[in-house]
Amino acid sequence: MARYRGPKQKVARRFGEPIFGPSKALDRKPYGPGQHGNARRRRESEYSVQLKEKQKAKYTYGLLERQFRNLFEKAARKKGVTGENLLQFLEARLDNVVFRLGFARTRRQARQLVTHGHVMVNDRVSAIPSHGLRPGDIVEVRPKSKNLDVIRDAANVNRRSYPFLEVDRDGLKGKFLDYPAREDVPENIREQLIVELYSK
Repeated sequence: MARYRGPKQKVARRFGEPIFGPSKALDRKPYGPGQHGNARRRRESEYSVQLKEKQKAKYTYGLLERQFRNLFEKAARKKGVTGENLLQFLEARLDNVVFRLGFARTRRQARQLVTHGHVMVNDRVSAIPSHGLRPGDIVEVRPKSKNLDVIRDAANVNRRSYPFLEVDRDGLKGKFLDYPAREDVPENIREQLIVELYSK
């Protein structure tokens, strides 16, 4: 049940990106939070830039430090480019896939739908947001939950499609086709900086 519960817009302003979804706060105050957020900042160190990128990825996908570290170590053990492997594992999380399929407006909302038992994986209810999907897995909203306004509203608003997912918005059902290629992940994350940070 670990998750960040603090102020969302403060974090979004720190990174200068709407990592929790569209935000008017960034338009009104396009500078960092706090008393000195609008002041000139000194040049950031290499370590600071790398740490900032890792923190941005953590907040974007809703993980805490230990979960993120474990996922990185798993990515490092897998063959291929570690940074891309890390993004693939993050994108394959059940809460993220529910969000990408358009059944929730935000990842936080997707996480709540999963933990409350509204989502099934391969015809079985899965209440674990960190559940790692494999190519071919079927994700769908539980039959009892298909008339929930929050899910229907999200499906009507979120119409974006991704090449690694197949979606039936009317039936509230989708298929995880394969791990995404780097160019298919829309998040503005420089994963190589995260690899460099953990390699120190």
